[in-house]
Amino acid sequence: MVVWRPTPWGGRDAKRKNLPRVVRARKLLRVNIELLNTGSELMLGRVLNTHQQWLCRRLSDLGYVVTRQVAVPDTARDIQSAVLEALSRADLIIATGGLGPTSDDLTRDLIAQLLGRKLRLDEAVLDHIRRRFAARSLPMPKNNEVQALVPEGALVLANPNGTAPGLAIRVDEDGGWKVEDGKKSHPPSSILNSPSSRSSKWLVMLPGPPRELRPMFDHFVAPLLRREFPLEAPFVCRTLRTSGVAESLVQEKIATPLDALAANGLDIGYCARPGQVDVRLSARGGNAAKIVGEAEAIVQKILGAQIYGYDDEELETVIVRLLAGQKKTLVVAESCTGGCLAHQVTSVPGASAVFPGGLVTYSNEAKQKFLGVRTETLAAHGAVSEAVAREMAEGARSQLGADFALAITGIAGPDGGTKEKPVGTVFIGLAGDFGTVVERKFNPFERGTFKEITAWQALEMLRKQMICP
Repeated sequence: MVVWRPTPWGGRDAKRKNLPRVVRARKLLRVNIELLNTGSELMLGRVLNTHQQWLCRRLSDLGYVVTRQVAVPDTARDIQSAVLEALSRADLIIATGGLGPTSDDLTRDLIAQLLGRKLRLDEAVLDHIRRRFAARSLPMPKNNEVQALVPEGALVLANPNGTAPGLAIRVDEDGGWKVEDGKKSHPPSSILNSPSSRSSKWLVMLPGPPRELRPMFDHFVAPLLRREFPLEAPFVCRTLRTSGVAESLVQEKIATPLDALAANGLDIGYCARPGQVDVRLSARGGNAAKIVGEAEAIVQKILGAQIYGYDDEELETVIVRLLAGQKKTLVVAESCTGGCLAHQVTSVPGASAVFPGGLVTYSNEAKQKFLGVRTETLAAHGAVSEAVAREMAEGARSQLGADFALAITGIAGPDGGTKEKPVGTVFIGLAGDFGTVVERKFNPFERGTFKEITAWQALEMLRKQMICP
């Protein structure tokens, strides 16, 4: 058995240097990669499939583009059929889910059966599982032992964040495998005649939970990919994240100035979300870094302060960094967002240095008691109004003692709207040494989206004030 495992299993030394020694593959112009997400819960809509987006993004950052994505239920026929079909096209198949200890976790067993690989108990993996349960003072269920079964010849990908190891199997087209009747057979002609020019393919199985899958991909699959499928041309990608300008207007502003670079290999992409547009600049080849660097400088000059971050950078991270850099603090007062704004800020490591706290004042009584909103203001203007947002922001800043205060009051729906203030109406107040300003927004979305977008708008309001006082 070929085993790729740090010592101790899953410890701190799980680094790229543990990749087994292999002959470096010739460099490739293109690698055909397919994703296979297993899980009946995905087909029923009970769980959001975040693996597709995350894996595609990580792979594209490395210069690889996913050519196909498939999701199938936890049934033998569907999983084996999807794997067999993927093997007819792809150089690399990444399967997610189905490595757990329950009866519907079938991926490992079915793929081993399809490839004619016997499952053998891996004592090191079993010991790791036992130690995880012991560390939590929990008895280990007998069912968990199945996670220590490893297909012959598979690389074991350590999982310090869970009990299921990942698995990576090289599939040689001339080696044959077993099909469902258990008989040895040569690969189907569809695989022998596949578009791939490689004589072997890789099939990687990753656990379903994102907190286990993501570090495993970064620590093991990414270096394996670079070793087995090195790209001939370097790939460089940079994303500039903008706000307050429509997608069509962003393109109108930057497309013509980037024409010359586009003719030399620059690829420009746009991804729009409410109030935000990502501009993706990428290129491949020896001059990729130079081309992308020049393009980035042009876009920065044109869009200026409308660029709030880069690559995967979120707005809340930018806000915490700005506050820390200027030695300022922020407090919040929320009504219709119910703590979403505070949640976003406190998701950033180091937020405690700049965020003393916040208040969720959902009722009028709470607004009066904790923020000092006046009875006459509520009576004259209503809870969802510019005047109340102003008093909420000023009250939060006074009560909690901060440099800035953001306040939100609005109608999340689906009920409660009027002709003058329909569902989706929201007022955002920002108080500081400069005084208090209030903006009215209209976010006619379902409640979850309403909360997230409104909280984002509040943070963007603060960002603009901090960079352009």
